[in-house]
Amino acid sequence: MGEYDETTYGERIADVYDTLTDVPTDTDEAVGLLANLAGAGRSLDIGIGTGRLALPLQARGVKIEGIDASPAMVEKLRSKSGGRDIPVTIGNFADLAIDGRFSLMFVAFNTFFALLTQEDQLRCFANVAAHLEPHAAFVIEAFVPDLSRFDRGQRVQVTDLNVELVRIDAARHDPVAQQIFGQHMVLTETGTRFYPVKLRYCWPSELDLMARLAGLTLEHRWGGWLRQPFSAASGKHVSVYRAQP
Repeated sequence: MGEYDETTYGERIADVYDTLTDVPTDTDEAVGLLANLAGAGRSLDIGIGTGRLALPLQARGVKIEGIDASPAMVEKLRSKSGGRDIPVTIGNFADLAIDGRFSLMFVAFNTFFALLTQEDQLRCFANVAAHLEPHAAFVIEAFVPDLSRFDRGQRVQVTDLNVELVRIDAARHDPVAQQIFGQHMVLTETGTRFYPVKLRYCWPSELDLMARLAGLTLEHRWGGWLRQPFSAASGKHVSVYRAQP
């Protein structure tokens, strides 16, 4: 994990990402809400990956663009129908080295937490605010931290088990840095593969403060893409921040 950088997760997992059982199944719901927020302007998928959200948004007529740190993930996007028609910037999305302004920017499925320091997360918010049109929306989908998942700072779980393979997830938790270091391990008769992941989590209140420092205002917080009420029992949130006039 000492050599882990912003490209590691995507570069390691790109070839199997679309087959993972823990990839969200609420894609249609997410696309429906995002398409309603997009309007007629440009939209930016931050952490576009293999195009799970971008491709159906494109099919709905949304002017979608993307940014991602992993060339391998973007190559998977390019191999799909319509994938080569979506402009994609390869780069760190904390810096958002991309031109112009957008009517919608969004980062889904916990991808915001791939920024591993508070400073990087703050910089991302500031750069998002600088690229938003007046009244435009920035949407974050992220899990709500549940530290009870860890026993003495560790967690090991069998997530898949059959006659062909065993998948084990192992993780360590650093509460001071708010970081989780993990390995998804897939064991088969032909060998073992490791898919490392590292993230820095935030509670919704911390995200709200980052947004305020960047000049953005929380407009909505839901428990999912269908606008379910957000409560203490919610395992994730979909938060909509608005740029100032």
